[in-house]
Amino acid sequence: MAFERLSTAVRLGCDTETSGLSARHGRLFSVQFSDGEFNVLVPISEGVPLGRLEDILTNPAVTKIFHNAKFDLDFLNENGYSVANIFDTMIAEKVLTRGAGQSASLAETLYRYFAVDLDKSQRAKFSRKWDGIWTEDLVDYALSDVIHLPKLMDEQNAWLEKLGLTGEFETQLQKIFAHEIHERHEK
Repeated sequence: MAFERLSTAVRLGCDTETSGLSARHGRLFSVQFSDGEFNVLVPISEGVPLGRLEDILTNPAVTKIFHNAKFDLDFLNENGYSVANIFDTMIAEKVLTRGAGQSASLAETLYRYFAVDLDKSQRAKFSRKWDGIWTEDLVDYALSDVIHLPKLMDEQNAWLEKLGLTGEFETQLQKIFAHEIHERHEK
């Protein structure tokens, strides 16, 4: 059912939960998807595979929206998943606010655009010592990061276009992902 619903989307918020900052030494706990209304968390840590949802990651017709895509892609790639057609809301925010001294964190970005106050306190529970139990609070936390990404991308795209910064955003996105491609070829 989740695949049927999400595979028809033209854009999806995507995120991961991990045990740390290093994809080589950390663990991938989950992958989350949201079209802005329908949300799915796949608990990789419990041995649940992405199944057909993996096809969505590689489908170039669906834009996958991440906040700090480099981080999530490192973990996804390290675990054998490929992703095509990426939009990074963190890069977009950095292009839009350059020189303004504003944070491009997801919490602060969502607050500026939508007055959404993300509670990041649950994040500390994801560590190497995590007991692996997906409580309702942890699931809610993990999904809160992806629910707003489709709407945020729409807002940022409108501002990028209005300010004539779409080309700069594309350039920055290509720089980051050209580096990623180079690193993968060296492995």
